[in-house]
Amino acid sequence: MRVLVSVDMEGVAGVVDPQDISPGNPEYERNRGYMTDEASAAVRGVLAHDPAAEIVVCDAHARFRNLVPDRLEQGCTLLRGSPRRLAMMTGIDSGVDAVCFVGYHGMAGTPDSVLAHTISGGVIAQVRCNGVELGELGLNAALAVHYGAVPVLATGDDTLAAEAASAVPGMTTVVVKTSRGSRAAEGLHPRESCRRIEAATQTALTRLGDVQAPRFQGPVDLEVDVLRPSMTERALGIPGVGLRGPLTLGFTATDIAAAYELIEVFAALGAP
Repeated sequence: MRVLVSVDMEGVAGVVDPQDISPGNPEYERNRGYMTDEASAAVRGVLAHDPAAEIVVCDAHARFRNLVPDRLEQGCTLLRGSPRRLAMMTGIDSGVDAVCFVGYHGMAGTPDSVLAHTISGGVIAQVRCNGVELGELGLNAALAVHYGAVPVLATGDDTLAAEAASAVPGMTTVVVKTSRGSRAAEGLHPRESCRRIEAATQTALTRLGDVQAPRFQGPVDLEVDVLRPSMTERALGIPGVGLRGPLTLGFTATDIAAAYELIEVFAALGAP
């Protein structure tokens, strides 16, 4: 079995504030350790299910240099650094059987959701594929399905778990904290969050057939709402990209993978 573990930071137990996830802050240094511990818990869960599993842990937060290599559980490889293709999902290919999403957060606009955003909180307000609104969890799950993998696990706050139930029915979830606002939460002890993630990973891998992940076949109509009109200017230089409203970029992509990569380009071009 080959498993990709995509690890973000906003959904890690104890994380509630931008300073918690931003390099250069004391809180960040502690929380990147907790992020690594939750990734390690998922690795242990995979190995408990299949001791011979091949596991790639993909650092999926910010510039992808957060996980602490020598603190990560052995028995996996670590993919880190940027720029790179497929961003949070680098490592996905037709040989991957299952994908676990650890430390994930709610999509942009989710009420009372800890640090919710989609790809870039400073640029993107909403993403729609064929009219369906998707956050990072939904987009990454759809990309996994495109490559033949099953998205089996998502961990984060309670709003992320609710999003998973809607976007990817049948996915196993672990709630490591209950949101009390966009920058407040009531969370588990880090060791307890890891215990639950390890156990849930084992369970999730026995339920691949229960997952009903979003599937996009053929061309994908992509719409991305950005926050300010100036953010559309560079994107409109891309052939085929059009303006469908004052803040809406539109494009017909050949498939979900092409749409995914274009969203990343929109986020980069729209950054200050």
